[in-house]
Amino acid sequence: LHQRLTDLARTTGASLFMVLQAGLAALLTRLGAGHDIPLGSPIAGRTDHHLDHLIGFFVNTLVLRTNTSDNPTLTQLITRVRETSLTAYTHQDVPFEYLVEHLNPTRTLAHHPLFQIMLALQNAPESEFELPGLRADVELGRTGTAKFDLFFSLAERRDEGGRPQGITGAVEYSSDLYDAPTVRALFDRWIRLLDAATSDPDRPLSSIDILSAEEHQQTVTDFNDTALPLPETSLAELFTRQAAKTPDAPAVTDRETSLTYADLDARANRLAHELIARGVRPGDAVAVLLQRSSETVIAVLGLMKAGAVYVPLDTRYPAERIRHVLADTGARLLVTDDLSAPQPGGEIYELISLTSLRHTAADPGDPKVTVHPETAAYVMYTSGSTGTPKGVVVTHRNVAALALDPRFDPQAHQRVLLHSPTAFDASTYELWVPLLNGGTVVVAPAGDLDVPALQHVIARQRVTALWLTSSLFNVVAEHAPECLADVHQVWTGGEAVSGASVRRVQEACPSLTVVDGYGPTETTTFATSHPVTTPYSGGQVVPIGRPMSTMRTYVLDEGLQPVTPGVIGELHIAGAGLARGYLHRPGLTAERFVADPYAPEPGARMYRTGDLVRHNSHGELEFIGRADHQVKIRGFR
Repeated sequence: LHQRLTDLARTTGASLFMVLQAGLAALLTRLGAGHDIPLGSPIAGRTDHHLDHLIGFFVNTLVLRTNTSDNPTLTQLITRVRETSLTAYTHQDVPFEYLVEHLNPTRTLAHHPLFQIMLALQNAPESEFELPGLRADVELGRTGTAKFDLFFSLAERRDEGGRPQGITGAVEYSSDLYDAPTVRALFDRWIRLLDAATSDPDRPLSSIDILSAEEHQQTVTDFNDTALPLPETSLAELFTRQAAKTPDAPAVTDRETSLTYADLDARANRLAHELIARGVRPGDAVAVLLQRSSETVIAVLGLMKAGAVYVPLDTRYPAERIRHVLADTGARLLVTDDLSAPQPGGEIYELISLTSLRHTAADPGDPKVTVHPETAAYVMYTSGSTGTPKGVVVTHRNVAALALDPRFDPQAHQRVLLHSPTAFDASTYELWVPLLNGGTVVVAPAGDLDVPALQHVIARQRVTALWLTSSLFNVVAEHAPECLADVHQVWTGGEAVSGASVRRVQEACPSLTVVDGYGPTETTTFATSHPVTTPYSGGQVVPIGRPMSTMRTYVLDEGLQPVTPGVIGELHIAGAGLARGYLHRPGLTAERFVADPYAPEPGARMYRTGDLVRHNSHGELEFIGRADHQVKIRGFR
């Protein structure tokens, strides 16, 4: 490696130090330090030949900045480094103290003002120095104090003929920030990058894998060992099978109605036949605008039996947004009720009122519509805060992969509360997890729920599992944590989950399991989960955990290379829950749903979330923030 570094320096017109500097700057970029990398470097300071015979210390410190942007090769980066360093050498007589005084950076005792990492290469020949009666040797002095966060002090070894014999040295580090294994791993990554880059100096530096083979195996393969066989059938067929198993078990209940699986199956069959009679064919979009009630469950299930694509609307939507969704999906039929029917406004769609179908004839039987599991089940729209709302197309297989995940313990999910708006993807969990596992959907009263109303419905309806956005979870934790005492599991997320809120709830409800569930709409509600241990002993923010069954997660840098454990990167999600894409937005779909280079099967895709995360020491994902300027307020982007 020393020989290759020396040869590369010669062919690029650079020094060995410049090659090492380029490699270290590239490594720091790969470890999340950005693209403007300042490194400190000592320089001899003997530019005047009149100083040749003087004994004394003339060393000055230079700050060498390296621009690593635009994904350069090592050869290109060395060219940049050479230009910058040669310019710096012409100004090496400017005292470092004057530079600090002139730039006047914000000073702190926590770190050095202009750089935190120093690189030195001792390449002056060391020989014994003798005077009559006196012999001098080089002795490495130790003060027990680190001058910088990291100080790489290296020296070349050459034989008598000047041939490279290796590079040796030491790394001094601040023990407030690092430990010895971390520093050794950092140095090993530098060697790994230099080895790969000098073997192919025209290869983009972002494409070099700096993980060890063990780290790559763990983060890319072992953490994503989540395979689970899924049935090759539609949601309607999966429900029909469950209804045949438990026909007399309660399937859905609200304040006014309680339906068994057989009742719900019959009511959904009637709606499906009505839809087909109105001309609905498999793949047709049908919008739903309903007050929250048992009718909501009937409507969704009836649409699945007819093979239609469910388009949920919120009664709180502005008329303009409703018109946009109807036009974008091409929906010409709107399932509604007497309270929710929109005011006439010239729209071209037909209304079908569930109120009028409530007391129709007996069960006409299953319509026997064949639906492939890769067919679209619903189109759910994003908030549109960054532009026009986008319709996310979610398939039957996507929903089945979520609902059949063994993380949803059937005992804990015997009675699941449905209180999210149907246009919010948490309702997918609230509907399908109980319906496909023999549980009961407990429908909350229509309208927004405050904490007292939530507490009342949980107690009265004996709710055993529910979803709460983290903001609502915080309110419950502060004002009424005891309302969750008889609940088995509460899933929470949408924003960072507060560790303090979790501890407060655990103190009031010691038998409750709190689960941090993370996932954008594009990955069908939940992509990762983290059951919180009792008592919670972590930091201020609860980790988002590890991938759900059939899901895979990768923490990648800008070059789509896995980052090292502990380093921040963008979260990419793949697996059976990955949505088809954005409706009528092929360009945006191609931008966000990209090829998965780490998939076990060819042709797989992964979703670029735009969320920044890292793996902690336990291999769990920790949410850090956004890669763009989005923020979330009460779960809405």
